[in-house]
Amino acid sequence: MTTYNLRLKAKSELTPHPTAQYWRKCEVEELFEMPFMDLIFKAAQVHRENFNPQEIQLSTLLSIKTGGCPEDCEYCPQSARYDTGLTRQTMLDVEEIVEKAKIAKARGASRFCMGAAWRGPKPKDIETVSSIVSAVKALGLETCGTFGMLEEGMAEDLKQAGLDYYNHNLDTDPERYDQIIHTRGHDDRMDTLGKVRHAGLKVCCGGIVGMNETRPERAGLIASLANLDPQPESVPINQLVKVEGTPLADAEDLDWTEFVRTIAVARITMPRSFVRLSAGRGEMPESMQAFCFMAGANSIFYGDKLLTTENPEEDKDRILMDKLNLRPLSYTG
Repeated sequence: MTTYNLRLKAKSELTPHPTAQYWRKCEVEELFEMPFMDLIFKAAQVHRENFNPQEIQLSTLLSIKTGGCPEDCEYCPQSARYDTGLTRQTMLDVEEIVEKAKIAKARGASRFCMGAAWRGPKPKDIETVSSIVSAVKALGLETCGTFGMLEEGMAEDLKQAGLDYYNHNLDTDPERYDQIIHTRGHDDRMDTLGKVRHAGLKVCCGGIVGMNETRPERAGLIASLANLDPQPESVPINQLVKVEGTPLADAEDLDWTEFVRTIAVARITMPRSFVRLSAGRGEMPESMQAFCFMAGANSIFYGDKLLTTENPEEDKDRILMDKLNLRPLSYTG
């Protein structure tokens, strides 16, 4: 099995963001334990050393094939195993996807992300997705895809089609992975990440908090992300969106300060990665989002949908960005 090893892997020509250090889980826990304001201040300093704090990367996410996934991820409404009221849909037409990408670009998004509810694509799916990626790339947008576990050669095909990023999240602390997902293992995720890196694609890899995990388990998630070598170029931090019918529908609410701490620790441990506010942002008040930006978040999903869950409206995002003197980062690729 091809694995994406932690720090044991030799440096390669595909290392734009080399890991500065190996983070032990206890060291990440110590960051979480810092006084809240000290932690935010430290993260803000790291952010300013590596990014313009006034710039936010805007991405739009579109589900190009919704529902019917055979996996049993306890957080996911797209699993065929749970009754969430979500109907299985066929893949959208290329023309419809391109039109939505044009709208996203006109509204200021620089990256267009596409997701399909598969355990993993079949070769014929890769052919279809490759044509979609090429059409979106031709619009002058960065492209990102999340299509599940990849077989040999698929990442290379997507790279040739013009895909820039591949999203494949580690979801949670490796030590509790099998408590949340039972149809695949943590090693399966690492295997696909290895294929993605070998093909020369950029990695978008993050996780979900608010799934009844402990603070040490949140530290375990961040440590596993920070120790990927090279570190992910994009790190989406999701707050669980509780959907009726999923096993985690009754999960305890995560205190807002704990989510902000997670953003800050991600920034400190992954100083050159884009840290993205992802799922759950629609339920976050403006003040909480402002704390997240101060703590080093510099990317958001921008649009009315995140696969199947609601996202803040563009107008609300623009108003908030104006209040905070933030501006969209332009794509110059």
